[in-house]
Amino acid sequence: MTTQAAPVLQHRTVLLEEAVDALAIEGARADGMYVDGTFGRGGHSRRILQRLGRHGRLLAFDKDPQAIAEAQTITDQRFEIVHDSFAAMSAALEERGIAQVDGVLLDLGISSPQVDDAERGFSFRQDGPLDMRMDTTRGIPASEWLATATEQQIERVIRDYGEERFAFQIAKAIVAGRAVTPISGTRQLAQIVAGAVKSRESGKDPATRTFQAIRIHINQELAELEVGLGAAFGHLAPHGRLVVISFHSLEDRMVKRFIAAKTHVAQPDRRLPLMARDLPQPQMKLIRKSKPSAQEVAENPRARSAIMRIGERLPEREVA
Repeated sequence: MTTQAAPVLQHRTVLLEEAVDALAIEGARADGMYVDGTFGRGGHSRRILQRLGRHGRLLAFDKDPQAIAEAQTITDQRFEIVHDSFAAMSAALEERGIAQVDGVLLDLGISSPQVDDAERGFSFRQDGPLDMRMDTTRGIPASEWLATATEQQIERVIRDYGEERFAFQIAKAIVAGRAVTPISGTRQLAQIVAGAVKSRESGKDPATRTFQAIRIHINQELAELEVGLGAAFGHLAPHGRLVVISFHSLEDRMVKRFIAAKTHVAQPDRRLPLMARDLPQPQMKLIRKSKPSAQEVAENPRARSAIMRIGERLPEREVA
């Protein structure tokens, strides 16, 4: 009897060249300090290392044990991986005596191996245990949360994180379903959601928004993004770049507002006798916003919702 090898789960890094180009790793900056906040399967990190000079350094973060295992295959002395969220960036940098970095890259999407591995529970395309944790060594799986959360808590999560207009009906159906049998599988949850959703836009599965919402909640993705953005900006050196790739509107809205708050400042009354040097100055400038090309989307459909925003930290008295 022969055993069939498990399929190799491939991941195509979205906006690979564009994101690394946006870090502007050139000239003296090639010997700078950089952070890859989401290592994933290492696409961005490996390309950054190709751009770094001899004295450059790259500190990467990831919560996924499989990503950490992949990172161990990189033997470059300029590289280090931290098994934690990028929300722990400040503590990790301070622990290493690093006050400033020249660039931070955050790729907020989940990787294809995570989605395609039924055992991770991120997708309803295949049946698997309802886990959804990015870090399988910490926290509770989605099945445990669904077993104990109140109907109101479930409704709030699905409404706020999934922007689901049928959140009330879905939460009610989940609570009714778990009273009959524990909700432990992805297909089981998807069927419950499908029975509660009366209509859905063409081409989208009824469970899509609910799965997104529960995943965001289980992993505290928006809370970590808020902390991570603040940490990244706090450690950026003058002219350091913040590059963020987001894949859904909630994330992109947070990134857009964060950069906007740093690039725009309220100006005082022009009638006040103030010198130019006393006027409030922006802390960042927006470099650009971009999306994957039509060719990249055709080759990798999961790139279609990606939005990349790039901001640059300004020296204290430089005007954008």
